[in-house]
Amino acid sequence: MMIAPQRVVSLHYVLSDDCGQVLDDSKRRQQPLEYLHGHDNILAGLEHALSGHEAGDAIEVILPPAEAYGERDEALVREVGRDAFPVEVLSPGMRFQSPGDDGPEIVTVLDVSDDRVRIDTNHPLAGQSLHYRLEVLEVREAGRAELAKGHPLPPDVEPSQVEDRKAP
Repeated sequence: MMIAPQRVVSLHYVLSDDCGQVLDDSKRRQQPLEYLHGHDNILAGLEHALSGHEAGDAIEVILPPAEAYGERDEALVREVGRDAFPVEVLSPGMRFQSPGDDGPEIVTVLDVSDDRVRIDTNHPLAGQSLHYRLEVLEVREAGRAELAKGHPLPPDVEPSQVEDRKAP
């Protein structure tokens, strides 16, 4: 079965940067990625590259920053008051999730002083090309509940356990 909209895809991937440093490896974690194709569950460029492939296919994809997490924007580096952070100990490199204008955003601490914190709200992978090695494991039709939810259901959830909501 080919990868197409309304199908659940299971795959292993290795994500690395331009220098070949591995950033994430689903095989190492022994946890394949499962997503619902056509529902914005993964990066659009990656989804486009996977369209038409089937179980057993191995492909390599390079996404430039514009197709991944965008270019770095120095306007997203700014100072905030130390009291904006609920933890006592703050150090450069720490990351937090906070509400943003377009949904949750990752905040990276760059510098800390007694009363100010310099933060970066760019995505940690902004400005980087992403190199993916992908192995398609399985492609199947999505169930009604998965289509209603917009993502695959965990294997231990029976479709009858999910409330189907019908539009009025």
